[in-house]
Amino acid sequence: MTQEFAHVSVLLNETVAGLDLKPDGIYIDGTFGRGGHSRFILSQLGENGRLIAIDRDPEAIAVGEALKLEDPRFDIVHGPFSGIADYMENKGLTGHIDGVLLDLGVSSPQLDDASRGFSFLRDGPLDMRMDPTSGISAAKWLATADYDDIVWVLKVFGEERFARKIARAVVFDRDDKPFETTSQLASLICRVVPKSKKETKHPATRSFQAIRIYINSELEEIERALAGALQCLKSGGRLSVISFHSLEDRIVKQFIRKQARGKEVPYGLPIMQEEIDKTRTMKAIGKMLKPSEDELELNPRARSSVLRVAEKL
Repeated sequence: MTQEFAHVSVLLNETVAGLDLKPDGIYIDGTFGRGGHSRFILSQLGENGRLIAIDRDPEAIAVGEALKLEDPRFDIVHGPFSGIADYMENKGLTGHIDGVLLDLGVSSPQLDDASRGFSFLRDGPLDMRMDPTSGISAAKWLATADYDDIVWVLKVFGEERFARKIARAVVFDRDDKPFETTSQLASLICRVVPKSKKETKHPATRSFQAIRIYINSELEEIERALAGALQCLKSGGRLSVISFHSLEDRIVKQFIRKQARGKEVPYGLPIMQEEIDKTRTMKAIGKMLKPSEDELELNPRARSSVLRVAEKL
């Protein structure tokens, strides 16, 4: 990996500490990326420990396959992390996993590689797919999406106040020239979004986030991955999740809270609290954590990250 595309793992020590590693345990890194978390976990495991990584990015898989040749304790699966339960069932490991780590952010190599189309700061093909071998690119979606659909995506996944202005301009401009590059889309957004002295983010930040989330079905993937992780974990197993924006963190927080509360019953129903407690499947471990100032100095991209840890009961 070149230095240009190097990836700095966010909240590395805190996330792995949250897993409460056992030397001979079996762990899952559901978002391998470039292997920062995986390598650190492997350094903490004994010779009988195991680590299974998951990623849908072919470039990440290539890095993982190389690591697999170096370390027999390591294995990697090519696919979305939403399939975690199926992957472990195929390996006969359902209910035998000691810990699952999920880093929900886009990796630095993906952002920094212009050919992936994730960043408005570098001109490249308007792709945005985590796995370029499947699904449709952002360019193809923008070429055919209805005005109302574009507005909905920008509002729901980007919380973009000027969603209608942007969508209207996209539909108007694409008839003359389809959007093919990141700079084309970023330029349009800068043109139509009113400038504000209070706004510190680039005008295209929310729209690029929204389109990326939609193209990769990221929020649905997270919901399925969390449910699958719970299914895979053994009693006492840990779930350690890093989120990078409010939509992701809300899903993680609500999932842990729901599992910790147990089954909801209608008010006034004569059910003992101990019966409700039996339906609780997880408990939160500690409070949410954010990066230290020292980490932010080294890696400004970690600024929005949040770590939540839970344990299966």
